[in-house]
Amino acid sequence: MNQDNSDQVQFWSSHVGEKWARRQAELDGLMQPVLDGILARAALRAGDRVLDIGCGAGAASLAAAERVGSSGAVLGVDVSPPLLDLARSRAAGLPQVTFHHGDAATLDLDRPFDRLISRFGVMFFADPVAGFAQMERQITPGGRLSVATWGQIPDNPFFTLPARAARQTLGSMPKSDPDAPGPFAMRDPDRVTQILQEAGWASVDCAVETLTLTPEGGADALAEQMCEIGPAGGAITYFQPEPAQIKELQQAIAEALADYVQNGEVRLPAQINFVTATKP
Repeated sequence: MNQDNSDQVQFWSSHVGEKWARRQAELDGLMQPVLDGILARAALRAGDRVLDIGCGAGAASLAAAERVGSSGAVLGVDVSPPLLDLARSRAAGLPQVTFHHGDAATLDLDRPFDRLISRFGVMFFADPVAGFAQMERQITPGGRLSVATWGQIPDNPFFTLPARAARQTLGSMPKSDPDAPGPFAMRDPDRVTQILQEAGWASVDCAVETLTLTPEGGADALAEQMCEIGPAGGAITYFQPEPAQIKELQQAIAEALADYVQNGEVRLPAQINFVTATKP
């Protein structure tokens, strides 16, 4: 199987990583319910060694460090230099937290870890079975995996809403394979279970939950964010529209988000797969 993740490495090392780094605070706030679900299932203990895959700007790594304390250790792994630079600055003063620039599919560490966590960091492997098998080798027997992936596409307006607005405003993007490395590659619980079992994990469970994402700043602020990252941001990069068209797209997204405003607050449903497993 092809294990070449160079496309993803290049993607997250580019201006995309820089955009996510600039948006770190608002994205961490928006995705806090997802991180809460991961940590609730991870059962972290004082002194645990935790591996955070696709750590990005370090939110999960920092939260894990609070739980394992100074006697534990947390290693965050990511392919994006801009996000890792921010993660390292946020973890300054926490000697138990370190970060590694590299591809989790080829990770080979000196010492095993007790827990593996990931918030949206495990959907980008060219060969997911090989990727999860390599990560399994880094975990102690009886160690636990707790990760989150996006669920079914129609149940995630965080993606479908800006994609539809971009299509109507700018035009249709080239069709992509949702099973290819990307946000929805692990949307199907049965496929997720099969991948982890083939990779050597045991007691695999995929709990599908609908959460509510509540951004700060309302519909206009979220529309602005969506024009930088995600499907709308990708469409802007692809079509290179004039500023007036970008403004039109941003307005169209804000208007579509109005359907999700309750008491002046955007409340966006999100279907999330919470996946747990153990190393035999």
